[in-house]
Amino acid sequence: MRKFAYVPVAITLAAVLSTAACGGSRSTTATTAGSPELSASKASGAQPEEAGRLSVWKSANLGSVVTDGAGFTLYRFDEDTASPSASTCAGDCAAAWPPVLADSAKAGRGLDPSLLGSVERPDGTRQLTLAGRPLYRYAQDTQPRQTRGQGVGGTWFAAAPDGSKAKQTASAPKALPALSTVEDKGLGEIVRDGQGRTLYRFTKDTAWPMKSNCQGDCLKQWKPAKLVDKKNIKGIAPKLLIKYTRPDGTEQLTIDCWPLYWYTGDEQPGETNGHAVNGTWFTVRADGKLAK
Repeated sequence: MRKFAYVPVAITLAAVLSTAACGGSRSTTATTAGSPELSASKASGAQPEEAGRLSVWKSANLGSVVTDGAGFTLYRFDEDTASPSASTCAGDCAAAWPPVLADSAKAGRGLDPSLLGSVERPDGTRQLTLAGRPLYRYAQDTQPRQTRGQGVGGTWFAAAPDGSKAKQTASAPKALPALSTVEDKGLGEIVRDGQGRTLYRFTKDTAWPMKSNCQGDCLKQWKPAKLVDKKNIKGIAPKLLIKYTRPDGTEQLTIDCWPLYWYTGDEQPGETNGHAVNGTWFTVRADGKLAK
């Protein structure tokens, strides 16, 4: 047993948290539990928690999340197992992640009572399970409906009503004009489409005569930008937007006579992974010039 296991219970919580914030060393057990604050939490004397009447609340970021009777978020641990139910969080881990006791647990609205169960811990107490998964509180959640434990160590997650992991959800993007400009940190003001995708120019194309030299395999990665309603654009002069008819008869948007494309390698709106690819593909400014 480590020396600081004998720290008097009277030590203040503020002092404990201060030690954790200063980057004190962690034991192997603490690392396994996936929390950078476990050694400090042990000294805080965290105890198993009563479950009470469970309920479900709708988190803006995580969706439906299970809480105990006091409104605190309940978590599941990836290193536990559901079949058979087993908890691998003990000692220092259980100090940071207090097990939720099954004795007083009741299913509230939004929860299926048949999913609730229990598993015996090494100390003889019975821990609440949801769909076979042991449930815990997080010592660093100091107020109801906090989710500070979400994703800790890549192994701790808030519990959804069906026992699965509550997952981060992307907030709905704001409606964008069909074509607009956006300020990029590294490139300055560049053009994007209505889905937030960055648009590009190909230096092997020509503006006069207007021609696209991206054909065949090139089109697997670089998709021609579609025409837009000139009444639904922002930051770009409408007169610069001209239709280009491709060799296959489809129509492509151009800016100042330069064909525009979006890049399949940009997986999220606002990414600019296509910039400077092969030294021939570049983001574009509102006047049609390359953003170099």
